[in-house]
Amino acid sequence: MLMVIAVLAATAAAGGVVVLVGDDVVTTAQEPAVRRQPSPPQSPAPRLDELVPTAAPIKEPVKQPVKDLARSGAKVTATPPRVLAIAPGTVPKQTRFRLGELASVRKATVVDAGAVKVSGTSINLLAVDPADFRSWTPQPVADQPAVWQALARGELVADAAAMRKFGMILGAMYQVDGGPRLRVAASAPLGLHGVDGLVSADLGRTLGFAQGVAVLLHGKEGRIRESGVRRLLGKGAQIVMLDASARVPKQRQPSQDQPSQDQPQQGQPQQVTVGRPGSYLELYKASATRCPGLSWTVLAAIGQVESSHGRNNGPSSAGALGPMQFMPATWKHYGVDGDGDGKKDIWSPYDAVPGAANYLCANKAGQGGERLRKAIWFYNHSWDYVNKVMGIAEAYARTYA
Repeated sequence: MLMVIAVLAATAAAGGVVVLVGDDVVTTAQEPAVRRQPSPPQSPAPRLDELVPTAAPIKEPVKQPVKDLARSGAKVTATPPRVLAIAPGTVPKQTRFRLGELASVRKATVVDAGAVKVSGTSINLLAVDPADFRSWTPQPVADQPAVWQALARGELVADAAAMRKFGMILGAMYQVDGGPRLRVAASAPLGLHGVDGLVSADLGRTLGFAQGVAVLLHGKEGRIRESGVRRLLGKGAQIVMLDASARVPKQRQPSQDQPSQDQPQQGQPQQVTVGRPGSYLELYKASATRCPGLSWTVLAAIGQVESSHGRNNGPSSAGALGPMQFMPATWKHYGVDGDGDGKKDIWSPYDAVPGAANYLCANKAGQGGERLRKAIWFYNHSWDYVNKVMGIAEAYARTYA
């Protein structure tokens, strides 16, 4: 497997923005001392992994954070890479030209590469220009504008296999060791062995990635010679023939009854998943990553008490709104755009649940213990409410252990 970390293990030197909110500030937020009485449970809730969040229609137009990279109906034709190589240093311009002139090579590109660590685990990434790199991905990925918009926003597009390997959650925020927090905005089959995901070239430079070291070559399947690539890049280059299956004689290829574990079966759909978790369970887990130390079960318990997971969104008699029952004044300060659609929507669970995590974290819920209990008390000024939430959270922990 290609190990980009052998080239460079890069992390950001500093980063992250810490918002300090004292108890005196939080307790004097623009909301009544008791915002409302918790809504009584309506009926036994279905399992969280079976409950799909739904967002109320947004009446006003949604402002797109970046331009539609697939505008004007222009279709990008995928030209999948046949060779992926990591050079020991920046590939000179003259070498790039010579790579493009190799026999059977029809197209060549060079991008940045590096590795980040999340909780000590290395994740190998390519840093690319969203507009220029689309054609180097499988057609279903190239045709999905949300993938390229996510990259342009500075978010992470993870390879589908890496999502499974590392147990990553769509929509979750992950803290880069010594660097910024990255949101997993999409999961897609990239077809690049050893590459766990893509980020934008701008973000790659911020992370200190090695510039111009990753080479991708497209041409007739099975015809580009590894020896020619190695001659130009040097002995220290790492080269992966992505079309290796086309180079194996037919009699030696795996039978259709025994497909290779590394390659998708012929005709198997290549699913691209973007933006939003598919169930409330995934949504609560993803949102909890915004507050290190906060259990997703606390968010789930609040969601159950406040609206029975979006089934009673209000407004309440006190004016609280949405699936997590925010007062509008509080939402103004703590609401977030959780799904990257360009709007902080108090009615959308994809924004409201991470917004609740943001609010709890500002009140130091991630520290646990009495800090967690006090943060929940800030959410609704009642110790009975705190005890109820904690009890439901414990029940969820047992149910989904």
